[in-house]
Amino acid sequence: MNVLAKTLGFSVALVVAFGGVAHMLPQMEGRAPEQRVVNVDELTMESFVAMGKDIYSGKGTCSLCHNSLRRAPDMLAFNVTETSLQRIADPNYEGSAGNSEEYLRESMLQPSAYVVPGFGTKGSNDTESPMPVVDKAPLKLSTLEIDAVIAFLQDKDGEPVSVSLPVATATDAPVAEVAASPAAAQGPEELIAKFGCVACHAVLDSQAALGPDLNDIATRLSVAEIRESIANPAADIGDGFIVMMPEFPAMTVAELEMIVAFLSAAADET
Repeated sequence: MNVLAKTLGFSVALVVAFGGVAHMLPQMEGRAPEQRVVNVDELTMESFVAMGKDIYSGKGTCSLCHNSLRRAPDMLAFNVTETSLQRIADPNYEGSAGNSEEYLRESMLQPSAYVVPGFGTKGSNDTESPMPVVDKAPLKLSTLEIDAVIAFLQDKDGEPVSVSLPVATATDAPVAEVAASPAAAQGPEELIAKFGCVACHAVLDSQAALGPDLNDIATRLSVAEIRESIANPAADIGDGFIVMMPEFPAMTVAELEMIVAFLSAAADET
């Protein structure tokens, strides 16, 4: 009888302990990503710009770095058309753009063509950009999505939108777009891209160095420390880095644990 009582007591204590840990983590309930079908024939410039705004702060993860925390230039704080022309005229510019639209597209597809002083990869003397190429993994923005972001950036300053609306051909089917969901059930690679880790950290195909290298994070931190560094970024700051990492209130427990498991296992594969 005493053995049974002790066993039950231990089981209850274990459940309470796990419950306490769960309450320390984000509690939003997960749900499937929403499917949004974009019919090219029905796009207006207004809806195209709105799509670009959604991509800028959602799938493209632009707003995670381009903000007032100065991980990257705050695109929403200045006129991008005027600034684009200034950068094209800069002697250090190595691209081939001739106007604002071409410069914005080039900055997403060839980020190192021009690196804004002070925002280059550490040790590169501002010759290399830490920004991922947006049409490659893990972001994989389509041409339509890139054009929509350009349209949004031009429109938000009251400038004429120079990007043309896409024209559907007879063989084109409606484009299925997965809208950014705050708790989408995805794989760890998709989650790492979704929460913008690639913009600051070396992980997956990214070589960004604004934050600590995540490829070998498990050799430096325990599983619990990795979890804490994501759930509470200011708890322990890596040597030589400052706190620029945002908190993720929309991250679910399941998503957090999936990322932690992926990062914990990464070191074993190197």
